[in-house]
Amino acid sequence: MQENPAHQHDPQDEPPAPPHEFWDGFYRERTQVWSGNPNALLVREVERLNPGTALELGCGEGADAVWLAKQGWEVTGLDISAVALERAAAHAEEAGVGQLVTLVEADLAEWSATDPGTDPGYDLVCAQYLHSPTELPRNAILLRAVSAVAPRGRLLVVGHQDFPPWGRHPAPDPALPTAEELAEELGLRARGWIIETAEAIPRTVQGPEGQEAVVHDNVLLARRGA
Repeated sequence: MQENPAHQHDPQDEPPAPPHEFWDGFYRERTQVWSGNPNALLVREVERLNPGTALELGCGEGADAVWLAKQGWEVTGLDISAVALERAAAHAEEAGVGQLVTLVEADLAEWSATDPGTDPGYDLVCAQYLHSPTELPRNAILLRAVSAVAPRGRLLVVGHQDFPPWGRHPAPDPALPTAEELAEELGLRARGWIIETAEAIPRTVQGPEGQEAVVHDNVLLARRGA
């Protein structure tokens, strides 16, 4: 539909779309947004662990959940986008692990570990790149994730330290703590958790026009005490 020139307005004056509409629209832009491969840092940190129950926050199209299920984990994946979850379900079925993957549509800003469809006490709670161009109470979500980890279970958070210049995220982003800073913000050591990994990892990324940049990912793996 063409807009009447007499009623043109600045798009910046429009209120932001609700998060679920934003993310559904984001995924509808392409038939597949992500590579379909698991996050390399998730693989590095988890492949040595004995499988159990896992909760993934912001599972998207399901590549990480499917990889976990292939390793024997019983996975619950949460995401706000129904479009992404439909693709994740198809991916799990194609990979032959549909029976090990439970997908739940949830707004993480309102989610808690005791919401229907999720159970507290996971052996692994993970979040890979839990960032958003829309408002997202990241630390509040991660604090609730801490409460979802079972005794002797682990919390894994992989996050951006910086973004490539072509990204949609504002720069600088105040919600990009180092792994050590995040551990402090979540009060993990004060709660008796053991920090197993806290580091920044460089990687080279390629932009939509073939341009390259070096960005860093923060990796925090912490184990809850008994």
